[in-house]
Amino acid sequence: MSRPTVSVIVPCYGYADVLEGCVASVLAQEGVDVRILIADDCSPDDTPLVGPRLAESDDRVTYRRNAENQGLIATANAGLAWADGDYVVLLSADDLLVPGSLLRATTIMEASPGIGMVYGRPLFAYAGRPLPVPDGRWRATDVWKGADWIRLRCRSAHNCISSPEVVVRTSVQRAVGGYDPECFHTSDLNMWLRVAAVSDIAYVRGVPQAIYRIHPGSMLRSQEGPMVDLRDRKAAFDSFFASCGPLLDDLDGLRAAAGRTLARQALWRASRAFDRDLVDGPDRLPVDELIAFALEASPDARRLREWHGLRLRQRLGAGRSMWFLPFIATGAAHRVRGHAGRLRWKARGV
Repeated sequence: MSRPTVSVIVPCYGYADVLEGCVASVLAQEGVDVRILIADDCSPDDTPLVGPRLAESDDRVTYRRNAENQGLIATANAGLAWADGDYVVLLSADDLLVPGSLLRATTIMEASPGIGMVYGRPLFAYAGRPLPVPDGRWRATDVWKGADWIRLRCRSAHNCISSPEVVVRTSVQRAVGGYDPECFHTSDLNMWLRVAAVSDIAYVRGVPQAIYRIHPGSMLRSQEGPMVDLRDRKAAFDSFFASCGPLLDDLDGLRAAAGRTLARQALWRASRAFDRDLVDGPDRLPVDELIAFALEASPDARRLREWHGLRLRQRLGAGRSMWFLPFIATGAAHRVRGHAGRLRWKARGV
């Protein structure tokens, strides 16, 4: 029997020092036939030296360099157009696949044609620390109907996937198209939602599927403040509903659920600004903008418990509300829910 074929697109900009390790992690995958495209987006470092050398050493590797810098989304979309395998992976040049990840994902999709995407747990590699060592075994596979997976995403309004741990059926990828340039920071979340609109989703339990590298550059967006994160995630959902609305059985309900969740998150951040006395001063949080965002995200914002909690905090005054016993309990419950959510994500990917 022929083995599954996987096209792996490796966008690269300034990662010459880790590119070889990334490519090696793909070439070492057993049980599948891989082809790799190194898509160099005019890297200013030694990528033009490293990339061709890797292509010359293995005929499964192709190197292409953009004539001018096009940005990640345009480079990734050009790679998706190149992909001709049964399955496709977008793997940043600073990330790695763990042994057996492609065989596990393709085995699931070969057995179930309705599954269009498989992902798993990533390991995180931090700058200045040794790479994590994959361990564990494949314990089970969780499968969701696409509509159920979308509903879970709308209830959380968060992206539960880092990206390198994803394998997509190429026919499904062709059906949903490329990454949306209007969702720059959250184009991956938008993509996973679109895939779930036309196929089922599976998750590999027990064993990690990839290593996601976190370095100072990865943290730049998180330092831009809460409004950037909230607006980017809202843009991903808005674009998804606009493009895939006709495919969804409960478009209005899903849109309302995502909007309410985003509004709750904005109002909670505004409330914490009062609890921590961050309403004024150089470290202030944009309370007025957070409130305006909540009202924009959901027409139900004024009926949410977070709205009433924020109003009471405003009456008590910044810095005083954190000593109000009901709010102490609310903060503790929020932390418990966050911890439970992280455990659930680690176990089941949602």
